[in-house]
Amino acid sequence: MAVLGMLGNMKKLVLAEKPSVARELAKVLGCVGREKGYLEGTDYVVTWALGHLVELAPPATYSDSYKRWTLSSLPMLPEPLQQQVIDSSKDQFEVVRSLMGRPDIASLVIATDAGREGELVARWIIKMAGYTGSCERLWISSQTEGAIREGFANLKPASLYDNLYHAAEARAAADWYIGMNVTRALTCQYDAKLTAGRVQTPTLALMTGREDERDKFVGAFYWTLRADFGSFSASYQDAEGNNRILSEDLAKHLSDSLQGKTGTVVSVESVEMTEQPPLAYDLTELQRDANIMLDFSAKMTLDTLQKLYETYKIVTYPRTDSRYITHDIVATLPDRLKALSGTPFASLSSLYLANGYRVDENRFVKDMAVTDHHAIIPTEQRVDLARLSKDERALWELIATRFLEVLSPDYVYTTTTVKIDVEGTLLQARVSVPKSQGWHAVSRLVGRRNLLGEVTDDPATLSGITVGQNLTVQSVKSRRQATPMPERYTDATLLSAMEHAGRFVDDAEAKKHLGAGLGTPATRADLIEKLVQYHYVDRVGKEFVPTPKGREVVRLAPLQLRSPELTGRWEERLDGIAKGTEDPDRFIADIKRNARELVGQIISTRDSYAPVFPDGKECPFCHGPMMKAVDEVGRTHYICQRLSCSYEEMELKRRVPVEKPVVPEPVKKAVVVKRVPVSASARPDGMRKVVVKKKPMASFSLPDDVETAPSYTYVTETVVVTPSKRQRRDDRDRRETPIRNPRMSGGGDSYEGGGTIADFLRAKEQRDKHHGRH
Repeated sequence: MAVLGMLGNMKKLVLAEKPSVARELAKVLGCVGREKGYLEGTDYVVTWALGHLVELAPPATYSDSYKRWTLSSLPMLPEPLQQQVIDSSKDQFEVVRSLMGRPDIASLVIATDAGREGELVARWIIKMAGYTGSCERLWISSQTEGAIREGFANLKPASLYDNLYHAAEARAAADWYIGMNVTRALTCQYDAKLTAGRVQTPTLALMTGREDERDKFVGAFYWTLRADFGSFSASYQDAEGNNRILSEDLAKHLSDSLQGKTGTVVSVESVEMTEQPPLAYDLTELQRDANIMLDFSAKMTLDTLQKLYETYKIVTYPRTDSRYITHDIVATLPDRLKALSGTPFASLSSLYLANGYRVDENRFVKDMAVTDHHAIIPTEQRVDLARLSKDERALWELIATRFLEVLSPDYVYTTTTVKIDVEGTLLQARVSVPKSQGWHAVSRLVGRRNLLGEVTDDPATLSGITVGQNLTVQSVKSRRQATPMPERYTDATLLSAMEHAGRFVDDAEAKKHLGAGLGTPATRADLIEKLVQYHYVDRVGKEFVPTPKGREVVRLAPLQLRSPELTGRWEERLDGIAKGTEDPDRFIADIKRNARELVGQIISTRDSYAPVFPDGKECPFCHGPMMKAVDEVGRTHYICQRLSCSYEEMELKRRVPVEKPVVPEPVKKAVVVKRVPVSASARPDGMRKVVVKKKPMASFSLPDDVETAPSYTYVTETVVVTPSKRQRRDDRDRRETPIRNPRMSGGGDSYEGGGTIADFLRAKEQRDKHHGRH
């Protein structure tokens, strides 16, 4: 009867990706009952993953031969790959599995992040839990109450997203087969902890390639000329429109020949130009602008954006690769503008609500250009700026600015170009005068600089200039400049390079497969941070500087893996799997064949891992190179690069008191008492008076606290973080070998365990000498 009563009130189980999202869903769905690992209401039970609860099993799961890292065990190509519950998340997994088995659960709603990776999170949990019941999909781009209610009112069958799951699982399998095999092959072949991957290695190769260009760079000087005509100035240009003069002698000759000469205006052209608003942000574009304008790293932008999305619900889904919206979003634009009241954008948003705003059907509203999620724009949620941190507000303002720019008119300006012929030498002046600020006015509204160009010239300088007018050169300035060295990558430029990786491929056919670039918008930030964590690149200011270790990884990695072409083809095929046009089994078969080829290339090489660290040192145990690294709290580490040694030491500063020199106390002089005779007439009674004469004391004061407080200094000590594996083996061998009794003679083979204290002291000295040598 109890079971029947329970079945009478069937519920839906909602699986979110994170606890914070689950709480928002539960609030809207009326799930107020709090239990361990889930929230429950009348019609719904809401639970969550902790990011991933399930992962691919490690190699040792498949074979004992994979437990040790050896070249003979490669390649590792088990099929099919197995999943396992992440040990640190097993308690929450058990909660989810038990909920899926409850008899009152009628169906499951997948509410993980609406994307490829979110689909993988849910499907692996469902698979490991053995759930076979009805399944639906919640697909929303913002977490406002309205969006959640609308999403639950329009749940889709989960089977519609099967192809997306197959693409996600194929991506995970490709990373396992290539990453595990190539990483083990490099590590075993070169006795160094080296990693490689389908996106990591080509991205690192971009940075090391740029560093190679800088090393080979040979700068050159060039000169420019600017002639002053009084009300304006004009620059020298050759017949091809180039303003660079490659010879100092020619620059000097031109300067001398122009001085004081009169020229004739040969042309005056005024052209009205329009500049359309930029498109709305996708994740990569936002990360670029945040790096340039706010000095945010790609990871910092993503983390801050995720909080604006999850916690405050004032922006739409972050991990999007689209810069467009769909037609159904157009109807929500007025509510999104209203949500800007109480912010610096209130006046402009009110103006647009009253007088109308631009909705560009050809550029901004494109249903076919939106795959999983539309562009990042503000939600209908009212914004309380007081709740936001400084960084959160700055990033939100960047998004709001771009949103209003998209809804604004074109920027209109007039460009006037004047050309003057001075005895055969052509000089040119160009001035742009704004007619309508259009979308440029939005950035000025919040005092934010515009990345897409500003008018800097004086609009009045070329007024009144006519063709045939004679003008005199009043002075000429020559400036020597140097060709710039190729710039290192920053977060902004590296993200652009990853997104447009086809620029680095010569083959025309291969370029077609690189439309998706290296990685995805959702994974690029984490990948960049991993390159820093692995000590392959250092972040110096905003620039990425490849380390000797990073440059060696690229040099030793197979040529095929260094190129963006390979991973671009994979991303294109993964997109095909998601669309149902590519067979995932054929893709995995190609990946496994490729993994076998890459392992073979690594094993057959005769190269050696030989990084040169200018600020490193030699390992005291294996005499190999040690890399200098600075940890998150600023301590210096030295890490041996040979995996067979793995010795690591750290420099630790310790505060020690400084002993003050002992100052002898001054000798105290005894008080001298003298009896001085006086005349009897000095006293009426005729008695003598005794006078005690003392030397005056020096002024007395207590010592200051500074003088009494002990002073300290800092000494640097070397602390062993990881003992050398070779040292540990030596110690083990010595423990297993009996000590020869030093009192025995004749060189026999007999050993004893005894001995005098002197014998053991001598043995200890020998061991200490041995350590000193090795």
